[in-house]
Amino acid sequence: MIDEVQQPAPRRLWPLWTVLVVVLLLLGCGLPAALVVGVIRETGSRPTVSRVGSSAADDPATAVARALSDRITAQLHRQSAALLGGDRAGFLAVADPAAHNDLRRRFAALRELKVTGWRAEPSGLPVPIIGKPGEWRLLVRFQYCFVTPNCRPSPVLIGTRWRENGDQPRMVAMEESKSVETGTRPWEISDLAVAVGARTIVATTPALRGKLPGLLAQAESAAKVADGYAVTGSPPDRYRIFYAGRTEWQRWYGGERPEWTGGYAVTVGGGHHEVVLNAEGLSNSGTDDLLRHELTHAASLPERGYPGKLTWWLVEGLAEFAGAGGQAVDRYEGIADVRKMVRGGWDGKLEGVNPADDASAERVAGSYGIGYLAVRHLVDRYGPLRLLTFFKTVVHDGRTIEAASEKAFGEQWSTLHDECVAYVRATAG
Repeated sequence: MIDEVQQPAPRRLWPLWTVLVVVLLLLGCGLPAALVVGVIRETGSRPTVSRVGSSAADDPATAVARALSDRITAQLHRQSAALLGGDRAGFLAVADPAAHNDLRRRFAALRELKVTGWRAEPSGLPVPIIGKPGEWRLLVRFQYCFVTPNCRPSPVLIGTRWRENGDQPRMVAMEESKSVETGTRPWEISDLAVAVGARTIVATTPALRGKLPGLLAQAESAAKVADGYAVTGSPPDRYRIFYAGRTEWQRWYGGERPEWTGGYAVTVGGGHHEVVLNAEGLSNSGTDDLLRHELTHAASLPERGYPGKLTWWLVEGLAEFAGAGGQAVDRYEGIADVRKMVRGGWDGKLEGVNPADDASAERVAGSYGIGYLAVRHLVDRYGPLRLLTFFKTVVHDGRTIEAASEKAFGEQWSTLHDECVAYVRATAG
């Protein structure tokens, strides 16, 4: 049984002590309390909106709202068809002119991303906006696919505002998504330039467009490694990678990462984790390691995250093992930091080795290195397939690490844990 859902914490990335973070964003939905009271969540099936004081009966006000919802839905369907057909004028036609600039940017970004699926589904009924007669707010669940037709779509809940206009309500605004699970997607707020490969799609800002050819080549190479860590046998249809400039880094998916963060992957549903890289300070060689690490998260993690911090060392250790690219253990970049941590009073436990958000760069690097060395020992002794069985049993199936050890290795975990710790200490010297 999974008691809590986590996403991987930050990882060290390159010698400038920049690190990665994979987090489950817990952002407030940002809805006006006068409009909707409750919690908004994006789920793999349908969104849920908890309301206070709602009634199941269709009183006159509810009947009005329901009729308006039907008319808005028809407009949303027209807009969706226009987007998929490349018809910008049709996409804008459902909206007031004041909303056109924002919608033009969204249309252009989604078309750059090769949108192949876009479905709009109202969540609940429209709610009148206080102080603005004739205007309503409606939560809409959009489901999207990029590049691959008929993919498992990723959902996002977005607030929309509408003005009554007979049979064809007019969209006044499409808000930024600020859900409890991810936050605002890049295509909602930024102009994008995009490159598409056989296994990846890489997007950045127009100012960084010149980086795309090199990034795409590196991403395609990393994807070949990451595909080997799809423990369920089904890697993502495309790995989605966003390369953020300074401003975008503070805004995409809610921003507000620890200062040492260099990149992260966030689950967006539909079997996808979207990866974001911080353009500042990222070296060419560091990008290779980062991409292998992050795309391995995207390939290996369950859609809803992983079960608790006690397995952080395993989740990050696997990604570090992939990120190391098969190099000899003595060439692992963080070995010196592991040595400092071991000699500095590490308690010899893999559980709880994850660093705090305010940890020093050396402490973060040492934590990731310990996870890497523990996984490396298990791979060296039992081979990658049995390690992946162990990973799947713990991370996907939610079984205890003790049960997983018996299943995958035929050994008690207490014994293997001590072996891993001994290997870490011996390797770090």
